Amino acid sequence: MSREQYQIPTGSQQTFTGGAGNTAATTSREFDTGIMYYTCGDCAARVPLEKGAGIRCQKCGARVLYKERTKRMVQFEAR
Repeated sequence: MSREQYQIPTGSQQTFTGGAGNTAATTSREFDTGIMYYTCGDCAARVPLEKGAGIRCQKCGARVLYKERTKRMVQFEAR
């Protein structure tokens, strides 16, 4: 997405202020329920996890899960 295509979010949407690692693929409805999605390191399955749940893939049982990269445009000012 180019800078020209980016639109500033309006104040009507709920936003999550929990840190820099927010995923745009998740909606505000998913933040209300506390579900975050991760990717399994072995089978590459998309794994939903609730807060406080054990870290384990439901398909293969692996314990290596990666947080999904944000699809939101992140821009830093450099000098």
